[in-house]
Amino acid sequence: MDRAAIVHDNFLRRVAAEDLPAGAKPNGALPAELAVSIYRTGCVSRALDRKSRAMQAAGDGYYTIGSSGHEGMAAVAAALRPTDPAFLHYRDGAFQLQRAEQVPGQTMAWDMLLSFACSTDDPISGGRHKVLGSKPLNIPPQTSTIASHLPKAVGAAYAIGAAKRHRPEHATMPDDAIVFCSFGDASANHATAQGAFNAAGWTAYQSSPLPLLFCCEDNGIGISTKTPKGWIAANFRNRPGIKYFACDGLDIYDTYATAQKAAEFVRSQRKPAFLHVRTVRLYGHAGADVATSYLPKSEVEQDEANDPLLHAVRLLSDSGALSSADALDIYTETCQRIDRVGDQAAKRPRLATALDVMETVVPPVRTCKPTNGPSDDERAKAFGGDLKALGEPQIMSKLINWALTDLMLAHPEIVMMGEDVGRKGGVYGVTQKLHQRFGSDRMIDTLLDEQSILGLAIGMAQNGFVPMPEIQFLAYLHNAEDQIRGEAATLPFFSQGQFTNPMVLRVAGLGYQKGFGGHFHNDNSVAVLRDIPGVVLACPSNGVDAAKMMRECVRLAREEQRVVVVLEPIALYPMRDLHEAKDEGWMGVYPDPSQSIALGEVGITGDGKDLAIVTFGNGAYLSHQALPHIKGAGIDARIVDMRWLSPMPKQALTEATEGCKNILVVDETRHSGGVAEGLVAHFAETTDAKIARLTAEDSFIATGPAYAATMPSRDTILSSSIALLGRKN
Repeated sequence: MDRAAIVHDNFLRRVAAEDLPAGAKPNGALPAELAVSIYRTGCVSRALDRKSRAMQAAGDGYYTIGSSGHEGMAAVAAALRPTDPAFLHYRDGAFQLQRAEQVPGQTMAWDMLLSFACSTDDPISGGRHKVLGSKPLNIPPQTSTIASHLPKAVGAAYAIGAAKRHRPEHATMPDDAIVFCSFGDASANHATAQGAFNAAGWTAYQSSPLPLLFCCEDNGIGISTKTPKGWIAANFRNRPGIKYFACDGLDIYDTYATAQKAAEFVRSQRKPAFLHVRTVRLYGHAGADVATSYLPKSEVEQDEANDPLLHAVRLLSDSGALSSADALDIYTETCQRIDRVGDQAAKRPRLATALDVMETVVPPVRTCKPTNGPSDDERAKAFGGDLKALGEPQIMSKLINWALTDLMLAHPEIVMMGEDVGRKGGVYGVTQKLHQRFGSDRMIDTLLDEQSILGLAIGMAQNGFVPMPEIQFLAYLHNAEDQIRGEAATLPFFSQGQFTNPMVLRVAGLGYQKGFGGHFHNDNSVAVLRDIPGVVLACPSNGVDAAKMMRECVRLAREEQRVVVVLEPIALYPMRDLHEAKDEGWMGVYPDPSQSIALGEVGITGDGKDLAIVTFGNGAYLSHQALPHIKGAGIDARIVDMRWLSPMPKQALTEATEGCKNILVVDETRHSGGVAEGLVAHFAETTDAKIARLTAEDSFIATGPAYAATMPSRDTILSSSIALLGRKN
């Protein structure tokens, strides 16, 4: 028999017979009216779980992961304020329902049923997923089941203190808010979660404000793998910088009182705390999962006998707040109502086309106050001695540094964060002097953890900042790529643009560094970034373009709320010369702050019709080196610098190569999964030109003399051009 039906029948039978589980007497300052409200919420949550299972069985619902056994979280919600941002565990239906009781006009049960039905009427995701979330309730939707939302919760908590010092135009979190973040006992073991706990403790240990309440809902099992008894308490009771609280989630009085104490500690001390809530899991993990297939039936029945709703009925009766008979009537009426309303939700419209689904991949444009930029005096003070050098040719790293300076002067909401970005000025000196110019509030030296760096950025973006996190090397991004893929990029998609986390992520990457680092410091794989919907990937090839593109990237983040990644070619940071020593052919003069390069605008050198070399990054540099030799072979060529790797600027590329008989794609990324695959496909579909590609090998990059052996070179670009046109060298 279905365990949900067994739990339901047991509740009806045991309450009618007043056969209730034993437990502590009601204790704590939970008002009778609020206690009844929490019980009602638990009944609604239980009824919604039952209805979602029925809807899925009937083909009217598409995903179920219930909150049954976790109804005590309604008491936690009651202990918090609705203005406290909440990043929720996927079993927190009761929390969301109870918070809705704190905000007039919310129809949360109906909204959740629409989510179960994947209806376009669902106010949070518009039918894209069954998620918990609500803009009016300050609950951003979470889709992760592996605690990847914890790093951004740390970032959001940090952003509250940061906004109190420098409030951004689009800040939404009150100065006295705390961030609530819940998760399961199994997820607490995930490396992402452990990094977040460490980052929170590390921050608090240094007395930086971090008003964050972690909440572990401990039901003792993760899908089928048990959590060792006592493990969560042993792991978190004595964490440096994080105060530990524990309560019995089966007891709404104890849970409410303990959650109040924990919230008050966090709110008054501005330090993180860990709330350990004992729960049980009913019905199995999710969907058609059957707990008795991997647990003894006796253990399953033991949890069912500890149904938190049965405990709530006993506690309410003992306190005099509600009789058992009235509690049974509330439960029965609630189940009938949810069943009836759920049938209506199942008939609501659903997404039908690709365009419907993709409508929220790109966030909505937001209105920003116009910025006039800094005054001459402010600019002179910030640049200092560098001001005189603005009109002289400079290397890429210097021009990026000056562009960042101007951008931070113009937009006070810009904050940079990363390992060594502050006092040291970055590994390659790109952020030198920015700490002296803007202080530690805006140039944040972080701990060595890429997940925490990106989580800090995501969380701060949700409170109106425009973060510019730095990942030192592209290879290090792979340690934390889910923060972009599974968190940053999905938030507007699953919230219909109601929640966004715009940012400009700077990453030093690609290859061609001489004698340094090998594959950890030279990484020519960008596939992980190019296939994330909605993410903009920029890659400048020279300093002037880098400065202009950085301005557009900030505009995209600030005004269009985009997640933008700037891939900065490491080997080109210090590049001075193009053809001969001291020719300074790859240096440029800092462009006026009013100049930028628009998203999708490509760069074109020459107007040759024999050959178009389409490339980017180091490939553009090498192609310019090869260009005189290509012309010497009698080939009239042009170079097209993509600049924007994603979304691919298809129309601009088509126009830039128009009239060319041959197209050579020069791609420093790998042969398999590299940028060239998309470029060749595009040109094959849109032109009659003869096409060839020159790519890197499917290999990691070596240290030492063979540092560039696996990638395109000036000579291979020349030979490939000659071969494509059938010319003899």
